[in-house]
Amino acid sequence: MTNKPANAPVEELDAHECWAFLRGVSVGRLAVWVTDHPDIFPINYAVDHGTLVFRTGLGTKLEAALGETPVAFEADGVDPVSGVAWSVVAKGNAARIDSIEEVLDSFSIMLFPWQSGHKDSFIRIAPTSLTGRKFTVADPAQWWTAPATAPHAATE
Repeated sequence: MTNKPANAPVEELDAHECWAFLRGVSVGRLAVWVTDHPDIFPINYAVDHGTLVFRTGLGTKLEAALGETPVAFEADGVDPVSGVAWSVVAKGNAARIDSIEEVLDSFSIMLFPWQSGHKDSFIRIAPTSLTGRKFTVADPAQWWTAPATAPHAATE
């Protein structure tokens, strides 16, 4: 991995770049509000017509995602050759895919759950906000150093 100095600039991504990165991976984290606290769930997902789709079963994740509070989704990655890391965050509302036509269309994106069990609910996140950034990973020597100690004043 090629590493650059710790002060390498962070580049903000436009929406097109964010979607391109999201299409390149299939696992991210879903952040939801559960009763009185936030919670985060790893999910595998697919990009579908400017939205994110995942499957889940009954439980906390489904109930919280479909609640009144918007959700956040984050995915990231790093290219081990170039040392460029990226992170994309999508925020918006999640909704169950209910219509027969939409469910059949969702099957065509080949989204299969990684964990066994009934994952019969297809959920679509339609982002109202999509932000991303990329940067070059700093060489550990740039940040893994002990703080310099101040020289002692000479006393005479």
